[in-house]
This record gives sequence, structure tokens and C-alpha cells, in this order.
Amino acid sequence: MGKRIACLIICLCFHSSIMAAAETTFTAAFIRGHQLWIKKGEEEIQITKNRYVYSPKWSYDGRFIAYIDGAEQGTKSDLFIYDTKKKESYQPYVKVETSDFKWSPIKNQLAYTVQGLLNVTKEKNDRPYGFENVSLGVSGFEWFPNGKEFIVSSQSSLRPTGWGPIPLYKIPVNAKLAKDKMKHFYTIQTNDTNLFAIYTDFFKWSHDGKWVSFIAVPTASWSMDSNTLCVLSNRGEPFLAAGKMLGYEDWMKWAPAENQLAYISGEGRFFVENKNTTIANMPASLQQKDYTPKGYVDLDLEWSSSDKVIVARAIENKEWKEGPVPTMLTALYEINIRTNDQKQITFPKNNEMDEDPQVIGSVLTWFRKKENDFHGNVWMKNGLSGKEYKWIKDVDNAPIFFMSNG
Repeated sequence: MGKRIACLIICLCFHSSIMAAAETTFTAAFIRGHQLWIKKGEEEIQITKNRYVYSPKWSYDGRFIAYIDGAEQGTKSDLFIYDTKKKESYQPYVKVETSDFKWSPIKNQLAYTVQGLLNVTKEKNDRPYGFENVSLGVSGFEWFPNGKEFIVSSQSSLRPTGWGPIPLYKIPVNAKLAKDKMKHFYTIQTNDTNLFAIYTDFFKWSHDGKWVSFIAVPTASWSMDSNTLCVLSNRGEPFLAAGKMLGYEDWMKWAPAENQLAYISGEGRFFVENKNTTIANMPASLQQKDYTPKGYVDLDLEWSSSDKVIVARAIENKEWKEGPVPTMLTALYEINIRTNDQKQITFPKNNEMDEDPQVIGSVLTWFRKKENDFHGNVWMKNGLSGKEYKWIKDVDNAPIFFMSNG
């Protein structure tokens, strides 16, 4: 009788795990040979041919993927949308050339900039098509979490006395260039000593929408070595200059359920030293703590829970001074920010590196490539202690995921 009960419990647990996996599924959009592909489960589908695709982004409900059809020489950057329901790519207007586009967080509406003009798509036949003007003079933008407004920045003006401040605005989606709808949100007062910048980029909201982080970027040569990570309340104040970092969008991420911001701090364009995982706690006190051990550098990060951060870590190389920049062979490590316990969780071979960690539900995924290769493979493991396995072969870079329930 006891054996039967034990077997029944095992069967029920096994059935429950299968049901849980079935209820939560994810689909990946990825680039292989400069073409857009989709993978769901074990099925791979090629979407484009004879193009030069980059920057794919899922719409909020996963029906659409916006992407850039570009050129290797950078001579064009045409915006296309792939409709997964109708299985076709189309242009939302006769021709849209952009490098900055973002989906609404609440519906299938796309916002994009063209030479400083912010536009949003209209709708035709239940999909984004056509456009309306929103605002002029835009250098950077992001949707507010409610999907009804934008936070917008304009580039600083160069005056005889130097670069001026950077204004931020709160603009409704339906502004249609009306000046009376452009509401001042905050002005970043810059200076040549501790916060020199001429524009902002990479706006990201905290999980509850109370804070927005972004990078204040100085002139081109300076920005390769140092940018200022900033944090601003959704009320427009207070404003906080959190620290210095390089201009990589994935190097700053909010915790999934706390007002904590993880970022890779440190100046200097080379990855050989001074790249540390830092956690900043909101609000205004902005208490910060570094977690990278002495002798190492962290070169990417991802939250796996409110207590744990995954980082791509390598041994620092302070001996390098000139010649070809050494490749930093990273592996993934888990940091428990409550206890400061740290352990290695992936084990690439001597000439391989693991980078771009992403946590999708209970699954950890990352991009593994060899030292001198431009392509690699997507690896996965279920949970941090699960067995790793190769999920997608021969991709140009890490995929983007859409996760759905049901």
C-alpha cells in the first residue's frame, strides 16, 4: 500500500511539472546569417531571406516582431514588421528609416524616431500601419508604463559658454506636435566635472514604475570611456547621478520585484579591469554595494530573483597595456546579494565564453561562442542547478524571447 501511494505521489508530481511546462511557453526570435528566424519548442522557422536584419523586438502580445532591414555598410535602416498571425513582413508606411523604435507596453502600437521627429503608428486591419507625429526635437524616448505618455529628452545645445542643460519632457501619445501638450519633466544641469553630457539614452523603468534609469552620454570620444548612470522619480524629482559606466544597455537592469538597480560600474573602454557589479538601492539615499571580487571583471548581468543576480565574469588582465585587446573569456556566476555567496554556474571550455544571460521564467539561457568566432550557440538550463543543453545552433547573437501563459 505504501509503495502504491509513493508511486501515485511521484506520478502526480511528474504530471504537475509537465502541466506547468505546458502552461508556460516561450518563443525566441533570433538572427542567423543576418536573417530573422523564430523558434518555438523544437521548430525553427526562417522569416526573411536576402536581407541584413538586426534589432528584432516583440510587440507586447507577441503577435508582431519589428525589425530593421539594413545593410552591412550601414547605408540603410528600414523598419519592417513581421505579423506572426498572417505570416508576412510588411512596412508600416511606404518607407520608414530609423534606428530607435519601441513597442507600446499595452497594445500593438510602435513608436519610432526619424531625424528627431517622434512618431507613433496608427492602426489598419487590426495591425500597426501609417503614423502620426508626436514631437519634434527628440534625441531619446521611452513609453511611460501606462502606455499613454512618453518620457522624451532633447539634446543639449552648444553655446559660446559651452554645452547647456538637457531638458526632459512628459508628452502624451496624442500630442500631434501641439506645444501646449509638451510638459516639462526635468532639466539635467550638466557640468564639466562630475556630470558632463549632451544627451540621454536607454530609459528603463523600475518594476512598479516609480523610478526610471537612463544613461547621460557625453561627446563621442569621452562616452567610450565614461557615461553617467542617472535615476529619476516618476514625479520628476528627485534626480540622482548613481555612478559611472560604459554605454551598454544590458549593463543596467532593475530587480524584478524591488526598487534595486543592478549595473556594471567602472570607467575605461577596455574590459580588462574596473568593471564591477554594483547594486543601488532606491530611493534618495541611493545606498550602493559592489559585488565583484578583487581580481575579476563582470561584463554582463541579469536578475534571476529579487535576491540573486547572474553575471558574466572573467579574470581581470591588468598586465595588458598595448597591442591587440585581449578577449575576456567569461563564464556565468550567481551572486546572492543578501548573503554575498557567489558560485560559478556554467563551465565553458578554455577557448569559449558565456555571455548575455537571460532568465525566462524558470529557465536560464545564455550565448556561448568560441574565442575568435562571430557566431555561437544558445544554451539553456532549467533552474540554476539544472543540466545545461544546447537549444539553438549557429546564431549571430543572443535571441530575444517572448513568454506567454497558455
